[in-house]
Amino acid sequence: MSTLAEPLAAPSEPTTVELTYREAINAALEDEMAADEAVVLMGEDVSADGGVFKTNHGLVEQFGPSRVRNTPICENGFMGVALGMSLTGLRPVVEIMFADFLPTAGDAIVNQLPKYRYMSGGQFSVPVTVRSISGALGRFGTQHSATGESWFMSLPGLRVVTASSPGAAYELLRSAIHDDNPVIFHEHKALYGRKGTVRRGAIADLGKAAVLREGSDVTIVATLLMVERALKAADQLAADGISTEVIDLRWIRPLDLATIAASVSKTGRLVVSEEQVHAGGWGATIISELTMAGQSWHAAPRAVSLPADLPIPYSPPLENEIIPSVERIAAAARTALGR
Repeated sequence: MSTLAEPLAAPSEPTTVELTYREAINAALEDEMAADEAVVLMGEDVSADGGVFKTNHGLVEQFGPSRVRNTPICENGFMGVALGMSLTGLRPVVEIMFADFLPTAGDAIVNQLPKYRYMSGGQFSVPVTVRSISGALGRFGTQHSATGESWFMSLPGLRVVTASSPGAAYELLRSAIHDDNPVIFHEHKALYGRKGTVRRGAIADLGKAAVLREGSDVTIVATLLMVERALKAADQLAADGISTEVIDLRWIRPLDLATIAASVSKTGRLVVSEEQVHAGGWGATIISELTMAGQSWHAAPRAVSLPADLPIPYSPPLENEIIPSVERIAAAARTALGR
């Protein structure tokens, strides 16, 4: 078993394969667990039938119940157990079935995981990865549909990452598990069936956003499901002769402000698209940070987000209505351009 002093194995040469988002997460877990026996998976129903969302299919059969552990419905309790495991040489991956229940583990996430390394004077690292199943459009109602992506972005010592595609999910999850700091990894339940190219064996760079489409007229920054919709909005805008740069933010903490600033310096216009309320989120932070840094704008930044005064409804038509759409993202870009 590896210890904190031992380096993790270097990634193998990547092999390009086509996987669904669900399969990509499963592949990342399988590859990390095969490479390092200190990696363990724990959470509610993670082993039975491959987990509630089938992201853990085959892992308990391959690695055994000692490394794929079901837990009681007690998020703060088993998050504390994960902390203890990490301090004794293990690298736990904790699945929180719905992001809405991250606050039930609030003491561990806010007061323990991100602070322990600092309080120990650097004597301990805390390599805990928290897989948070996020997002709406699953028709789960208001208590099971939040992304929660910005809830913990202000905590020193904690990483926060979002995965928008199969390739991103695979590489970012491996990067999260390799990190010696606690990481909250957000995966979106509406993306599980999406298929895409995965570089199996690759690991994402820490804290780097990805420019998925280059453009010169307007910059759109998005996360999770909104990345897919931003790319579709860019296609619509292209039909009107508008050149759109699309950035997948990926890391909410740390924020890759340099990549965004370089893009906005080129386009002069910014649209942030997030499946959450704008106030207090990463979109507002990006606009604030760029403005304080003296960023010049051709037009005021625009935000496409959830309504500030409405929870996510159970009704499918209403849920569809409040989640930012391709058309709303494209409209915000046109407004920034004065069209």
